[in-house]
Amino acid sequence: MIVKYAAIKYANGQLKSDLLSVISCSYRFYRVIHWVNTELERCVNFELAGRIAIVTGGSRGIGASIASMLAAQGVAVSICARTAPDALPAGISFDAVDVRDPDAVQAYVDAVAARHGRLDILVNNAGGSPESDAATASPRFAEAITRLNLLAPYYIARAAHPHLKASGKGAIVNIASVSGIRPSPGTAIYGAAKAGLLSLTKSLAAEWGPDAIRVNAIIVGLAETEGSASTYGDAAAHARIARSLPLGRMTRGDDVARAVLYLASDAAEYVSGAQLNVDGGGERPLFLDLIKGE
Repeated sequence: MIVKYAAIKYANGQLKSDLLSVISCSYRFYRVIHWVNTELERCVNFELAGRIAIVTGGSRGIGASIASMLAAQGVAVSICARTAPDALPAGISFDAVDVRDPDAVQAYVDAVAARHGRLDILVNNAGGSPESDAATASPRFAEAITRLNLLAPYYIARAAHPHLKASGKGAIVNIASVSGIRPSPGTAIYGAAKAGLLSLTKSLAAEWGPDAIRVNAIIVGLAETEGSASTYGDAAAHARIARSLPLGRMTRGDDVARAVLYLASDAAEYVSGAQLNVDGGGERPLFLDLIKGE
């Protein structure tokens, strides 16, 4: 009897040990599969190889992330800005262009299309604004901010139109901002221009859809870039902002770039006139903290 009890106890212990081993192996297997799936999702092929793209303001920040990710997908990318970047990754070329100058923009777009024989994708990323009180901003300042953030995207879209139409798969992605959909104190003119860009996006989508050109916008949330310290302050301030956002961090360049890949690809062939928020769930309403007395 004692021997039988010992045998049963040993078998039970062995079964538990084996079961724990199976569970441990299954968990490790799950972790491996999860990692593989995550990496596959990050490296998904949007079948953009061979297409030609222009990315304005593509020398730094979010624009550089967009240009790099397009190039990694096999797209020949031309970036333009007023100053050249320190280095250019493979698949990316640079032209010095002031996008606020419609004649310069026209010449640049035509040159890119002639150089590559076509143009398929336009990403209007150039933009921005220093802080300025609306009551004291000069008319010259207001005109400059409006030209950069609203008129420049129109100028380059207009110049690109015949080339994108000839492509048969033309795609324009306008990089907008949360400043265009909520109050933007301190950058009121910038916010108004970005709101105008969203309106322009929908109008061009309706007007140019029959030409097989899709036009969409990405509404970028509070973004962390190499230049964001001038807007949001030091690392501690960035951390406080990140904690206030639903997903716990600020927008990164790669977040926006992946959205651009989707909207530029055939995966979004029936998506036009859309506004895609890349903002981590949006900003927490201030009144919620006021209710708590924070």
